Amino acid sequence: MPREDKVLKEGDIVSYDFGVEYEGYIGDAALTVAVGKVSELAERLMKVTEEALYLGVEKARVGNRVGDISAAIQKHVERAGFAVVRDFVGHGVGQALHEPPEVPNFGRPGKGPRLQAGMVLAIEPMVVTGSPKVKILEDQWTAVTEDGGLAAHFEHSVAITARGPEILSRV
Repeated sequence: MPREDKVLKEGDIVSYDFGVEYEGYIGDAALTVAVGKVSELAERLMKVTEEALYLGVEKARVGNRVGDISAAIQKHVERAGFAVVRDFVGHGVGQALHEPPEVPNFGRPGKGPRLQAGMVLAIEPMVVTGSPKVKILEDQWTAVTEDGGLAAHFEHSVAITARGPEILSRV
């Protein structure tokens, strides 16, 4: 369960990860929001993370491989001076929340499973300002960076179609 004792304050950023079940199918999405005015570093982190998501989505095309998505995300994040969390990854999504294949936020282009029409992937870069190591708090729900650095997370459920990627979780 989410923490009830954490009071948000001006300058914080907080990530929300949502799962929805509808008619036997699962949707998964996440976003990070600012609490009031945040630092330039926090704003840049959120911007780079969201950009990385859309660069990954652009690679979610028939014939590409999972590694093409992963590499696009990693390259953008690291060029901006940030790091990707390696303990959590994106995944297939459908009738279960976490289905194959795993979609890491790091990797090499041309590697991993080939993308096929009809697949649905949860692409979800999780990006940090410092060390990519994370820990789960006592509530067994909340994930935080080990070094206390900032983290951002954006996610969409994306259908692989012959016409290109289709974002299913867009609001």
